[in-house]
Amino acid sequence: MEDRNHLGKIKTTNRVEVIGNGLIDIPMLQLLKSDGSEHENAQLPELDQTLALKIHDTMEYIRILDERMVAAQRQGRISFYLASTGEEAAAVASAAALSPHDMIMSQYREQGALAFRGYTTDQFMNQMFSNKADPNKGRQMPIHYGDKALNFMTISSPLGTQIPQASGYAYGQKMAGNEAVTICYFGEGAASEGDFHAGVNMAAVLNCPVIFFCRNNGYAISTPSEEQFAGDGIASRGIGYGVKTIRVDGNDPLAVFAATQEARRIALAEMCPVLIEAMTYRLAAHSTSDDPTGYRSRDEEDKWRAKDPIARMANWLTHKGWFDEKQNKAKVDKARQDVLAALKVSETIPICGIEEIVEDVYDSVPWHLQDQLTSLKAHIKQYPKKYPKTSGSVR
Repeated sequence: MEDRNHLGKIKTTNRVEVIGNGLIDIPMLQLLKSDGSEHENAQLPELDQTLALKIHDTMEYIRILDERMVAAQRQGRISFYLASTGEEAAAVASAAALSPHDMIMSQYREQGALAFRGYTTDQFMNQMFSNKADPNKGRQMPIHYGDKALNFMTISSPLGTQIPQASGYAYGQKMAGNEAVTICYFGEGAASEGDFHAGVNMAAVLNCPVIFFCRNNGYAISTPSEEQFAGDGIASRGIGYGVKTIRVDGNDPLAVFAATQEARRIALAEMCPVLIEAMTYRLAAHSTSDDPTGYRSRDEEDKWRAKDPIARMANWLTHKGWFDEKQNKAKVDKARQDVLAALKVSETIPICGIEEIVEDVYDSVPWHLQDQLTSLKAHIKQYPKKYPKTSGSVR
């Protein structure tokens, strides 16, 4: 019988050797400079004009959507929002390197990946306004999207839950013989959750075709990365778990596309997980409940604004002769008009009735949920002024 004892893989030494000082010097893939020019000898991915423009246009659309919805939250029209300003390339360019059959499991700042796959402005709005046109019937917080047709798993609020789920889903894809992978997005803060360690280790041991995509945007809400961990980012953890790992400039759309394309190739060819750490920066607040001026400086933000992924991509497209400023302005203006028009329509669509709260969970509504519904109706009847009239009939 083959000796599978792990000690057979370990070198021996006859002197005490202490390994590691926190940094192992993992390189970062970068193809475009901050001004959009190509690095000398950069190995660019194959990218035609149509796809390159779609990546750029989707990033720009998401920024417009984010700006409008943050304003809508400030106006009291929606309750909550998370913007991806500065991180658009991480989500959009990685999604562009996938197959439509690949499953996406998101954290909550990857609306760009969903938009790239075809999620419409009306769908975004209906989810955020929790109205009757929302497939989830308003049971999720705003920005907790999901779409079965687009292979985008519904977002869950607790950090890191999607990581072991992604390993399990990818294992199922492998068992079914599908030519597909699962990509799992999360931030570097979520990598401190136990689910990260369990999920990555599970994928490594079971050889699951999953791409773990970490957006290292510098902050876990208000906690900077240097106060979160002493090691060399999240990439070193992938290596520690025996997972093939790539570190990439998350503000370089071409580098993100190339890294994800290669990660997908490896995951399918070798039936194994791959971890990508995208080094980026959250220019926006963590959410509309956050004020970043309390924990970082304007100078720091300005340094990262100079690395804007949208401007970077536009400059590269211009160098290629693929970018028309006049046409782009027309697209931006139309996107703004479309977002505002969809917002105005969605906020007028009624919300679901009270009865629908207990539906779609069981084949028939069980007694305990029915009792809870009865109690809720009685409560609303007792305090009618505390609830909007649009909260459904109370009979």
